[in-house]
Amino acid sequence: MTSPDSPPHPAEPAGTAPTATPTADAHRSFWAQLDGPVHVVDFGGPADAPLLLCVHGLGGSWLNWLLLAPQLTPRYRVMAVDLAGHGRTPAAGRGTDVQANRRLLDRFLTDVLDVPPILVGNSMGGMISVMQASLRPASVAGMILVDPALPRPRGVWPDPEITRLFAGLFVPRLGATVMARRRARSSPRELVEESLRRLCADPGRVPESAVAALERGQRERGELLGADQAFVGAARSVVWSLLHAGPLAHMVRTVPQPTLMLHGTADRLIPVGVAHHVAAQRPDWRVEILDGLGHIPMIETPDLTAQMILDWLGREGRPAVDRARRVTTARSTAAHGGAAPAPAVGS
Repeated sequence: MTSPDSPPHPAEPAGTAPTATPTADAHRSFWAQLDGPVHVVDFGGPADAPLLLCVHGLGGSWLNWLLLAPQLTPRYRVMAVDLAGHGRTPAAGRGTDVQANRRLLDRFLTDVLDVPPILVGNSMGGMISVMQASLRPASVAGMILVDPALPRPRGVWPDPEITRLFAGLFVPRLGATVMARRRARSSPRELVEESLRRLCADPGRVPESAVAALERGQRERGELLGADQAFVGAARSVVWSLLHAGPLAHMVRTVPQPTLMLHGTADRLIPVGVAHHVAAQRPDWRVEILDGLGHIPMIETPDLTAQMILDWLGREGRPAVDRARRVTTARSTAAHGGAAPAPAVGS
């Protein structure tokens, strides 16, 4: 594989997985070719351990998992993928809406990975994870949903400021223009701090190292061609899926995989009433309400988030853990010089 700043040539065949290259953050960065480059980060973990694949939310990237992943890698293999139009993955002619990125995730699971992972999805990534698990159940071993964007029950509404923000994105030709103006008048650091104030109950909990990493990601996003249009397209599709929620609500009720759902009581984007509604519908799911936390607990309180995840993986999530573990054979081990190959990219 090439470095993160130099994706492989688009002419490479789908699923191409060259050798991993360490990034400046000491993680291994991959590029998969799925009708265009897709950026993937391997946070590490035992080579034969069960695989967790992290799927970020709207406007997010692999950096959203930077604090959580190291607390899981002693026992699990952890990877993260940047969806089209997010992080380091360009749209490259592909759609950036929920349905298009669900199809991109499906391609990644089926063409690149060699084991069904446990999907760890936040916000829009949680919505996409539910869709994938319902439409292609064999490709997903289990789910860990962190403040997922799921249908709200009657009478439950997001924060008024958030409602106004998303409503503005539906004005023709206005959304991307407003975002471009915000980017022009605010530094990457200011944009990150504004986002954390909106997404966290207490932004002061986020360590400076994470803020600096997110600032770097914001700067990279500003250099990604069509990033604002990609965000607007994705945001509109999330809202549309929640307003016309019949299909998604059916998926939530019927999806078969073992599932853990974490949700902060101070989430301004997806009200905690959504989690209470899901808990009533799915008594077989473990639903944990995180008191005083916002929309991104894996950034705001990674220690608590990891503790909840590890406990579930060791209890109710055991069937998912067993499915997500790559079975190594004598042949595959010999081919890698006696070391178990990574259940990451390619087979």
